[in-house]
Amino acid sequence: MSPDIRHFFHEQSGTLSYVVSDPASGAAAVIDPVLGFSVVSGRSDTKSAEEIVAYIKEKQLTVDWILETHAHADHISAAQFLKAEVGGSVAIGEGICRVQAHFGPVFNLPAPFVADGHQFDHLFTDGEEFAIGELGGRVIHTPGHTNDSVSYVISDAAFVGDTLFMTDSGTARCDFPGGDAGLLYDSIQKLFALPDETVFYLCHDYPPDDRELRFATPLPEQKARNIHVGGGVSRLEYVARREARDVTLGLPALIIPSIQVNIQAGHLPEPESNGITYIKIPLDTL
Repeated sequence: MSPDIRHFFHEQSGTLSYVVSDPASGAAAVIDPVLGFSVVSGRSDTKSAEEIVAYIKEKQLTVDWILETHAHADHISAAQFLKAEVGGSVAIGEGICRVQAHFGPVFNLPAPFVADGHQFDHLFTDGEEFAIGELGGRVIHTPGHTNDSVSYVISDAAFVGDTLFMTDSGTARCDFPGGDAGLLYDSIQKLFALPDETVFYLCHDYPPDDRELRFATPLPEQKARNIHVGGGVSRLEYVARREARDVTLGLPALIIPSIQVNIQAGHLPEPESNGITYIKIPLDTL
């Protein structure tokens, strides 16, 4: 049985979120929801997440899962807002513990923060299976961009996070802590080994001026045409290409607020004694 899939695009961060639902039961999963945030004003907004909530209520869906493909560095997760509005268990790959172990000290996160993943409702192991109503899903660990990156395979759809972009944009960067271009190449080969009828659903699209936004791409198209890893590029060649590209990249605009919230499953910092919540900016560190 094929799932119903609806995409949502958050233009500010270029992020694609998804609602994946079982036509038979109405069970659903939300993948990579976005909380809007302005670094100028320090204000958050739930507009993008509210669109997802409205769709879920319109279709009378029951949310089983809120799935993160990794702890994003370019947007804040709306997982906790979604959970409060429509329910669902917030889940991510077990590699999040390594990401937490690195960034917890960077932000000097206070107790009760512990780098054990307990902030999430569930941590997926590699190959673990899960259900969305009568739909079966499977988790593939796909590290390389980050330690915690995973892909969710549901029927003939694979939600690959930042691992792959559209063929004209290539693949994810690998210069974040825990990133490794060789590991990313290996992870992509796992995805390329899926059946040819698989369609990849991406977390981002950065279209050039001569094409419209796309959110899905057939596996054979990626194998043949991806500018970084398509056409049978060797591991050695890919690593050299990826690393040369990464040294030219600046940090994402929202990396500081995003990481410190997303490693805590989208929980915002607790308000301080004046009732105001603060995001920390570590000086001369990142």
